[in-house]
Amino acid sequence: MADWWKVSLIAASNVLLSISIVFANKAVFAIYRWNFTYALTLLHTITTVLGMYGFAALKIYQPKQLSKLKLLPLALAFVGYVVTQNISLRLNTVSFYQISKISITPGVLVLEAFLFRRYPSTKELLSVLVVCLGVALATVTDTQMGSNMLGVLVGFGAVVVTAVYQVLAGSKQKELQASSMQLLHQYCPMAAICLGILVPIFEPLGTTNPTPTTILGYNYTVQSISAIAISSVLGLLVSLTTFFLIGATSSVTYNVVGHMKTVFILAGGCFFFGDEMPVKKFCGIAIAMTGIFWYSHLKLSTGTLVAPKTIDSATPNKHKASMTA
Repeated sequence: MADWWKVSLIAASNVLLSISIVFANKAVFAIYRWNFTYALTLLHTITTVLGMYGFAALKIYQPKQLSKLKLLPLALAFVGYVVTQNISLRLNTVSFYQISKISITPGVLVLEAFLFRRYPSTKELLSVLVVCLGVALATVTDTQMGSNMLGVLVGFGAVVVTAVYQVLAGSKQKELQASSMQLLHQYCPMAAICLGILVPIFEPLGTTNPTPTTILGYNYTVQSISAIAISSVLGLLVSLTTFFLIGATSSVTYNVVGHMKTVFILAGGCFFFGDEMPVKKFCGIAIAMTGIFWYSHLKLSTGTLVAPKTIDSATPNKHKASMTA
């Protein structure tokens, strides 16, 4: 199978799974009122750890010992990325949550220019400027800009943390010459330990007074438990496909390919959760998506959308991630 077919398959899987987990997480928060963001992130991470050990036992990949010290920044960035995105989703509408995530692409460009001196071309810079203008129009006209400033601040804070995580994910694969699965296998237990410490600090366990607003006192049902479990499994699958896609292309290309999900998530937010879509907000989204497709066209025309021979194998001697921007 040609490399571009492999990348296309991974990209399609990542888009579908990313859409699914947004609605699954929103259902956990909005429908079942299980508003324990750190605990949900911990369950996601534990599921990923168990999944990686299962994949290793099935010989899907070969574990590789990596420096824990070198992986610590990635583990911390992962915790920050998932926690802040989940808090943003809990505090904001689905549409605002997704619109703010479009800003990750410019964020990644800025970080890669600052950290790796990797600069975009003039046309690429113009296309990203179009994205920023669209995001600005869509967010300024959002009704929650005046009524939910906490959600707005958390949303754009999550953008910064996510950009850091994505750049680190790609650079660590290249630096350590490890496959996506080998990297996940090594840093996820560290992330789980960090979250295990954070949960009792920031969220009510209910060990002494288990009221319905605490983790232990919540009124669990088959439906709520199923929603939490589905969300956790989707978290594992999204993590895997994200690493495969970034490793096979680049952090920015991952965002460009992944933004196809934006249309579906925005539509789903209106359909399932009653999000508003006024004309100015719609125009802002359309402008932002125009910039995204323009950037995608530029990457395709220069042949940098796909990095050849990066996903042929999960073994350490053949899998070398590319960070070509």
